[in-house]
Order: sequence, then structure tokens, then C-alpha cells
Amino acid sequence: MAQVPQTFLDALAVRTWCGLALEALGSAREEIDAINVYPVADGDTGTNLYLTVESAFAAVEAVFAAHEVDSRAPGKPALADAVRAMAHGALIGAQGNSGTILAQLLRGMTQVLAADGETPHTDGAGLRLALRHAADSARQAVAHPVEGTVLSVAAAAADAAHAVEGDCGTVARAAYEGARAALAATPRQLAVLRRAGVVDAGGRGLVAVLGALVETFTGETPRPVADAAGLTDTVHEPGDEPPARVDDGPEDIGECAAGASAPEEDGPAFEVIYLLEAEDTAVARLRERLDALGDSLVVVGGDGLWNVHVHVDDAGAAVEAGVEAGRPYRIRITHFGAGDVHTARGERPPRPRVQRAVVAVVPGEGLAGLYSEAGATTVLARPGEPPASGELVQAVRRAHAREVVLLPNDAELRHTAAAAAEQARTEGIRVALIPTRSAVQGIAALAVHEPARRFDEDVVSMTSAAGATRYAEVCVAERQSWTMAGICQAGDVLGLIEGDVAVIGADVTAAAETVLDRMLQAGGELVTLVLGDDVPKSIADHLEARVRETHLAVDTVVYRGGQGALLLIGVE
Repeated sequence: MAQVPQTFLDALAVRTWCGLALEALGSAREEIDAINVYPVADGDTGTNLYLTVESAFAAVEAVFAAHEVDSRAPGKPALADAVRAMAHGALIGAQGNSGTILAQLLRGMTQVLAADGETPHTDGAGLRLALRHAADSARQAVAHPVEGTVLSVAAAAADAAHAVEGDCGTVARAAYEGARAALAATPRQLAVLRRAGVVDAGGRGLVAVLGALVETFTGETPRPVADAAGLTDTVHEPGDEPPARVDDGPEDIGECAAGASAPEEDGPAFEVIYLLEAEDTAVARLRERLDALGDSLVVVGGDGLWNVHVHVDDAGAAVEAGVEAGRPYRIRITHFGAGDVHTARGERPPRPRVQRAVVAVVPGEGLAGLYSEAGATTVLARPGEPPASGELVQAVRRAHAREVVLLPNDAELRHTAAAAAEQARTEGIRVALIPTRSAVQGIAALAVHEPARRFDEDVVSMTSAAGATRYAEVCVAERQSWTMAGICQAGDVLGLIEGDVAVIGADVTAAAETVLDRMLQAGGELVTLVLGDDVPKSIADHLEARVRETHLAVDTVVYRGGQGALLLIGVE
């Protein structure tokens, strides 16, 4: 889309860049996925980069939204606030090897552009410094850097930017052209790319991101990147210098963009990714331990929050190492499908699709386990970190079904889920979105799910069950606020029924009892109580006894959900 070019680095330029990068990766996602043969031929590099930038963009948008509602903050947010949000969003949303490295590239830029106590770097010279530091910090985050990967492309972009003088547009264009040339050369550096006839997928994604940077500062779309075959034609022209090493030994094709030795078709069985809250000293020990366990090791982040990525055979040991270092969460473990037959391009034949699946957003680890036991594919939503539409699309793909029922379980996620459903439909998946507004409504829908029924009948039954479930939650107020029940103070216990504050109190048990009594005034057959991590079981016992005393025909079920709210209540 047409853009008014930005003349210098500021918050608006960061916002524009993130938006254009997201568009560029969205357009190139399928192409990048198709050429993903390295370090693992799992066909998801384009998707992972898209999801990482989507998370970064959402974080920047949140900064602008918060600024707009603050009457004390005229104008636009500060550059430092925007780039820090971009880097943090990318860090917490990083997916896969490529997304993790991109997150570190953005963090490296942020360390220059938002340096404390210094004049902001807003001109071409500042952008040159940021690109150089980004390339260097990304290389340092990788356990065993290998040339012919996104690291080579990032370094070439920084070198080209350093060689020119001028404004941000001039520097960005030089970086793009340098990256583009380096991308075309990647098959000379990695035999696995040359044999497959493709360029590095992660590097191709970075070129798209740098192209968006050019458009941000010039208003012009840079010359397009040729397709994979077009870029690799130069490898076969007479007079080309041969690759520095073309043997098939483990040091050539086995090393990964992020990792150590591992044969292309006989590498570790699992990809393990998690966010980690830990001190720097603990992370240094973690790197050593994970490096001994597997390959493709990338640890990025800082200031107490890290994103850890590694390929291992013992996924449990990789997670245990994180537990010893600090507090791992958002743990994702992917099985590569050991023993799968690879084609000449390194791709695996697709596994058969199941007929129907349920994908649900859940607010806690306990609920994730409960939903998974019932057969659902889950997406974990943490307080203040709602999943983006791309993450939901990825979950729909992961379910690998022809038909998918999507449960957002949050009124705020309805539009995000609708966008994800629309995207999945363009890929030939039949998706029905049931607008569940609470995890307890999702539980009710899942309880009547019957895969053997016709799809429409199953969706109607699940929608009916969800709609017949009234929902409430008990939580603690974070700040003073006006509510439908009056003014609450920070620390007050709030009882919300159907999203509206109905009770303000000081005691969790009393507030929950009042909420439950009001809900049961309209009748009910089943009460569902979902306890947060810090809520004692005695509260559930008290409420269960209360239901037995006042409503003899009503049953009660209790789950430990691990969600942010103290208590979720459902009445069917």
C-alpha cells in the first residue's frame, strides 16, 4: 500500500516499518515456507517469521493505543518506547529458529536506538550503527554460527549500510541491496541449499523485512527478490568460484544456522522453545548444558527475560535445564517426525489429515491440560499477552484436520479469531468459529463435541451448550476504577458476571459466594469452578457445600486451571 515516507527514525517510522514488514512476510510466507530446507526441512520458516513480526507489530500498536488514551501525553510515543515494544513483542512471540534470530536482530537495533542517557539515534548514521549491532548481537546469540544463513545476510546488510553516507533512506536501500546479494550467494556457502536449488529461507525473510525498511523511508517498493530458482541461477554460471567446502561431511551440511553437528536427515527428534525468566549467570550455564544436549541452539534476550530455542532428542532434559536456570513458560515442543522419508528438496510427505479437530484458546496451564485431555489443540493466553491471529492460524494448521471448530474463550479475541478463521479457510480448511467468551463456555462446548456427527450438527450442538452457560470470574482490581457496582480501589476483590462488575468486596470467598448465588437465581443444572494457582481448595469446598445446601439438584465440578483470575465460574 502507498506510504508517506518517513524522513528520520521515530516512533511512527517504527510503527510503519513493522506494518510493512508484516505485509511483506504475509505475501512471501508460502514462498519462504516452500524453500525451507535448512536447518530442518519442516516448511515453516515463512510462517515463523510472520508470527514473530506480528507479535512485534501488536506490541508497537499497544504503545500507540496507550499513548492515545493518556491525555497527559501529547504527540506520539517516544522512539525508545516504540523500539523497546517492538523488540519485546518479537522476543515473546518468536517462533522457530528463524523467528528467534530475527527477535535478536530487532533487540540489537533497539540497544542502539533506545540507549539510556544518550541522544536518540534518529538519522542515517544511527541506522547504520543499529544494523551493525543487530548483526553482531545475533551472531553472538547463536551457539555455532554457520555461513550461508540469515546471519550471513544480516552481516552483509550491515557491511553495505556502513559503506554509505546519507539519510535513513539511503542507508536502508544500501542494506537491502547488500542483503539481496548475500542471499543469492547462500547456496555457494551451504551444500544443502545448492543441492536443493534454493536460497536460505531465513535470509529470504530478512530481505523482505529490510525491503519494508526501504519503503518506510523512501515510500518506494524496492526491486523485488527473484524466486528461489532465479536467485540460485548464478551458482551454476561458468566462472563462478566453487563453494569453499562442498563435502557432505557433518561439518558442512550438518551444522545448523543455530547449531552444532547434525546430519541433515538424521538430526534431533524435537524442537524445544520456551520463554525463560532467569539471571544472566544462570543463562550462561544453561547455554553450556543445552549445547551438550543438542544443536540449533539460540538463546536471545536479556534483562531477565530470554527466548530459548534448541533441537534435541531429550525434550524433557531441555525443559529441566530451563527449570534449573529459572522459570520457563510458554513451552512448545515439536516432534520433527523421526524416520520420515525426505524428498530431493528435503521436504517430508504430508501426514494424513484427520477429519475434525477443536482449537481452543486457554488462559492457564491447568486448563490447557484439561482441554488437551479432551482432544483439543490449545493456544495458551497469558495475562497481557493475548495470542495474535497468526498464532491461531498456526494452531489450526497444527491440528491437521479438514474441519476445525475454533473456541476463542474470550470476548476480546473474537475479531482476532475471526481473522484467523478467514485465513485458514483460504487454505482449504473448513473452520467454524464459536464465539465463546470464557473458558467455562468452552468446557461446555467441548463436553458435547461429537466428531462422528455431521460438521454443522456438531457446531450447532457446541454453540448451544456454550450459549446456555452463564459465566463469571472473581479477580483482584489492579487500579481504582468506576464500575457498574460503584468505585473500586486497587486490591479490591471483584466479582464479574458476563463481563460486568457485579460485586466489590474484600474477601474472595464472600465475593464468590455472592456471585454464585446471583447466577443460580436463574436456575441451573451444573456449576463449574476453575481455581487459579493461588486459590486454596477450601474455597471450592465451601462453594460446593453452599450449592448442595441451597440447590439440591445442581451438581458441581472443580478444576485447577492455573489462569490469572482467582476463580472462573460457569453455570449450565
